[in-house]
Amino acid sequence: MRKGRSVVLEEDHTLILGWSDTIFTVLAELDIANESQRKPSAVVLADRDKVEMDDLIREKVRPKRTRIVTRSGSPIDLGHLAVVRAELARSIVVLSPEDDPEPDAQVIKTILALTKGESHSDHRYHVVAEIQDPSHLDAAHLVGGEEVVLIDKRETIAKLVVHSARQSGASLAVIELLDFKGDEVYFNEDPALVGGQFGDALLAYEDCSAIGVLDGEGKVQLNPPPSRPFAAGEKVIAIAADDAHLAAAAPSQGQVEEEAVVGGPPTPRKPERILVLGWNQGAPAVIHEFDQFLLPGSAIVVVSEDEAADACLRGQPVANATLSLEAGNPSERDRLAAIGLAGFDHVIVLSQEGVEAQRADARTLVTLLHLRDLADREGAGFTVVSEMVDDRNRQLAEVTRVDDVIVSDKIISLMLTQISENRELAQVFGELFSASGGELYLRPAGDYVAGDREVEYATVVEAARRRSECAVGYRVAAAGEAAGFGVRINPPKSERVRLGAGDRVIVVAAGQ
Repeated sequence: MRKGRSVVLEEDHTLILGWSDTIFTVLAELDIANESQRKPSAVVLADRDKVEMDDLIREKVRPKRTRIVTRSGSPIDLGHLAVVRAELARSIVVLSPEDDPEPDAQVIKTILALTKGESHSDHRYHVVAEIQDPSHLDAAHLVGGEEVVLIDKRETIAKLVVHSARQSGASLAVIELLDFKGDEVYFNEDPALVGGQFGDALLAYEDCSAIGVLDGEGKVQLNPPPSRPFAAGEKVIAIAADDAHLAAAAPSQGQVEEEAVVGGPPTPRKPERILVLGWNQGAPAVIHEFDQFLLPGSAIVVVSEDEAADACLRGQPVANATLSLEAGNPSERDRLAAIGLAGFDHVIVLSQEGVEAQRADARTLVTLLHLRDLADREGAGFTVVSEMVDDRNRQLAEVTRVDDVIVSDKIISLMLTQISENRELAQVFGELFSASGGELYLRPAGDYVAGDREVEYATVVEAARRRSECAVGYRVAAAGEAAGFGVRINPPKSERVRLGAGDRVIVVAAGQ
């Protein structure tokens, strides 16, 4: 038993296969999610010493509700899989192994071992796995079929980086939806909505925010037209404190103040100039994603000393922007000063690959410090978004007045945990991160309600409904860390709010 080779006794457990730093966030979030469960458990199978795993989990997770059992063994070994009783697991999370030259190959082999094992013949698995390289997705789909939900790590992070660069605070809103500490996305079949329209659901609940419909065929539709009818057997997709809260949601108590609703056109867009500092394997995905949102006449400039950047950019197709590369070290002050920062609208600082995490984050911090100092001297007004490897360095980045920090491993960990709890959420997140779906936007509050006027939040929801959008919250620009940087997701409809210049309304809306 000390060596971690005995068969586990758990049933209806969450099974985690593999080991990386991601596991600590996954286990911590599971512990919160299991608050209402009776005797919840999670089982970890990894090719590491059991005592070492137990010590690290106690140190970094400190579970309060969930019993965590570890077993030492290889996730691709059928005999070792039998020890953790995969066939009795409620869900299975396959982690991309750290320090492996071919992590996706190990993930695919783990999925293959699961689906080809003897215990799988009469049991259907619910597996969620992360893939590092998008080129391996097809192979993973062939192996896992419909039983496996795959998270494309590179594409997902690229999309979030771009959204955050275009609108400050986007990652904060996404994390609020992904973690289990606040409100999350749930599904509920509400007979009271049948026969009505989706627009009615937007103001139907006091403290739940409708964002879409799960139709009778199991297809997710985020931000459908307000006139879309609700049919029997369909479920409303909403943000709520928990699924029980949504099922017993109280009717809205908020009042719409007609005179405060703004009915004019949205703030017009214009061509933009984007500066990308640094290079990693996710850079092409960032450029491709940003290009989809830009208007013709825009420009993307990459500054990097990586030799791979030049070869990659030559074959990088862009439709709406001109793409250019300037050679040099993006963390050197003189190189940044020579760029002409005042001419850019958005700056993205990418994390360096191939070096230790703290060293990569230190280089990013130096770049951010130089950026802000030069911006103050030049009077530049661009937004800054950066990638970080270690979430602990997010607070250090705040001294640089960075608009947003993306910690890729944390985002992926939260998505893995959410989808392991509810498979249908994969469709929701796919839509939220898609340029063609219903996406999460932070738009000027002045486009919705009259500025510097206190109104009930229901007025904001109604203003968004008239634009065929689903309001899910707001962000107060002047708020600091103690107030969650001003992000307020799913406030009660009767809550009184005052939104002024610089504040944002958070909506699920059609991409643009």
